[in-house]
Formats: sequence, C-alpha cells, structure tokens
Amino acid sequence: MIIFGTKGYLYQLAILTMVCGWCGNPAAHTLRKRVTKFTLFFIPLFPFSTKYATQCTFCGGEQQISQEQADQLLAQHGAGPDGRSGPSAQQPGFTQPGQPGQPGQSPFQR
Repeated sequence: MIIFGTKGYLYQLAILTMVCGWCGNPAAHTLRKRVTKFTLFFIPLFPFSTKYATQCTFCGGEQQISQEQADQLLAQHGAGPDGRSGPSAQQPGFTQPGQPGQPGQSPFQR
C-alpha cells in the first residue's frame, strides 16, 4: 500500500501599506506565498503549485497576484531579505538603538 497526498505551506513574505481594491481604505496588506507539495508516506517531496496573494488587514479582502507582481511589490516597498519593510530593512539614516553615541540609547547603559 502506497500512501500519497499533498500538504500546503503558507509563508508571509511582507506587510505592505497599500490602498485596498475592495474597501478603498489605505491599510496594511500581507503578502503571502502558498506552496503545495506532493507527499509520499507523509514526507513532502517536491512543490507542484505556488501561488501569491495579498490580503487586506482592514476588510479581509484577498487578491491573487502573479510571482512577477509579488517580486515587484517587494522591490517597490523596499523589503529586506527577511521580508520586512521599514526601518529594520536597513534604510539609510537608520541606527540601531543602544549603539554608543546614537539616538535611542538608554541613559542607564554605559
């Protein structure tokens, strides 16, 4: 007897601020990647489906997008290699708190 099937994996790539196409509100959207893998004896072997989507955090509306659109959104919003956007993506002028002589240092640190 051979046991086979599929298993889905959901990856959150980034959180982007955009105007929602469903509700029209400027809100945060999660950019997600859904990968479906073929399994044999409950061991995932290879992916056979990859889909990208954005979901509005305000109304919950979801829109399927292509891989090219997902890559363009990541590049456009300045997401770093870990998928985070904003100051943690090492934008120019950003300093890590707690470094000597930098703003954000606690007065109790020496």
